[in-house]
Amino acid sequence: MFRKVLVAEDMDSINRAVETTLRNLQIPEVVHAQYCDEAYLKAKKAAMDNDPFELLICDLSFKEDHRPQKLASGEALIEALKRELPDLKVIVHSIEDHPQLVRSLWDSGHIDAYVCKDRNGLIELKEAVEVVNREGHYNSPQIATVLNQKNVYVLPDYDTALLTHLANGLTQEQIRQRFLAEGISPSSKSAIEKRLKEIREEFNANTTPHLISIMKDLRLI
Repeated sequence: MFRKVLVAEDMDSINRAVETTLRNLQIPEVVHAQYCDEAYLKAKKAAMDNDPFELLICDLSFKEDHRPQKLASGEALIEALKRELPDLKVIVHSIEDHPQLVRSLWDSGHIDAYVCKDRNGLIELKEAVEVVNREGHYNSPQIATVLNQKNVYVLPDYDTALLTHLANGLTQEQIRQRFLAEGISPSSKSAIEKRLKEIREEFNANTTPHLISIMKDLRLI
């Protein structure tokens, strides 16, 4: 069984419940972090001290407060840690069950289990920890159903990057420069304009702001 687990969760009541679940599994060391930046620093320090965490249990949504955060979401935390600590096992523990989000996390190759916070969440979390400890993968039944849906639209990576940059306020010229720097192709202004026009037509959006609003409503970005 895992020896050392990091839990990134900003709700005290859930932290206590998760810790009880992990203690019942005879996991000797459970460390909590209420902010993604805090979790990142704790994981990095443990690795530098040659006493790394073996498992991260991470929520996806964290409430904002007065503290500015470099890593504002569970997705950002997971990506940052897996980039530097590829052996770290990751269980998502979240109320989020949107197909686009779930599929993108699994497609990233960064997670080992996805557990829904619901009435059976702690039971499923216990099962997930046991499965992941055996090098397996786990989904809550609700998530398995989501992944089996055949009619879910998934944006290509290029479109996701383009629309996310637009939603974050970048101009087409800034996106062109960003794509060039990141090696994303096509990166010409004409190609970006053409693809944006195609997406607007596909989703019956009258303007680019209208398109961004549709994408957010569908939770595609």
